[in-house]
Amino acid sequence: MNEKGTILLVEDDKNIQRINRRILEREGFMVLCASTLKETQELLREHTPDALVLDIMLPDGNGLAFCEKIRPATSAPVLFLTALDEKSEIIEGLVAGGNDYITKPYDVDEFVARVNAQLRLARMNRRDAEQAEALARGPLSLDTVALRAFLDGKDMRLTAREFSVLLFLLRNEGRILSADEIYEGVWKQPMSGNAGALWKCMSRLKNKLAVSDEISLMSFRKEGYMLEIMEK
Repeated sequence: MNEKGTILLVEDDKNIQRINRRILEREGFMVLCASTLKETQELLREHTPDALVLDIMLPDGNGLAFCEKIRPATSAPVLFLTALDEKSEIIEGLVAGGNDYITKPYDVDEFVARVNAQLRLARMNRRDAEQAEALARGPLSLDTVALRAFLDGKDMRLTAREFSVLLFLLRNEGRILSADEIYEGVWKQPMSGNAGALWKCMSRLKNKLAVSDEISLMSFRKEGYMLEIMEK
C-alpha cells in the first residue's frame, strides 16, 4: 500500500489527466485514472481510493450526480476539478457531497495543497470516529463509526455532509449556533460566501427530522440554528 495514499483521477481531457497524474505521482501518490464514469465505477469495485479528483462534464454523465450516488458508500473526500465556475455551480458541487471545488485553469501548487488538505482532514475524521462511541438522545441515535443516523430506529439515509452537520448540532444541543460556527466546525474552513451550501444542507436535515414530534431543528433569523430534543 502506498504510504501517501491513492487518488482516483477522473478526467476525460487526456492532456490534463496526464499532467495531473504526473504531478500527483511526483508528490508520492498512487494514481488511478478514468476518463468516464463507467471506468470510474469499475475501478471503485476493485480499489478503495483515499480521495477522488472528479471532473463534472464527462462523456457518459454528470460528476455531480455520480458523487451524490456514491456518497452513501464512501467517505473519501471528493474534489471537483472543472471549468464550471459559476457560484451556483460551486454550491451545487458542495451540496452534492463534494469536499472542495477547483476551477480550471488552476494553480498546480494550490491543486496539490488542496488534495493534501482534504486527505489530512479525512485522516483526522477517521481517527476521531474510531475513538468515538454511538451517541443517543431521545429518538435520535448516531453511529459515529459507520456514519449513520437513526430516527425512531429508522435509518435517516444521510449523506456524509448531513451526518457531520447533525453530529455537530447534537454535540451542541440546546445552543444557538451561527451559520459561521456550523460551517467552520464541519467544513473546517471559513464560510466565505458559501452560505447556500449550508442552507441547503440544513433544509434537507429539517425535512428528514420533521417526521418526529420529539425533535426539531430551529432557525433563528440573523442568529443561526439550534437542535432541540424533547425526551418522553
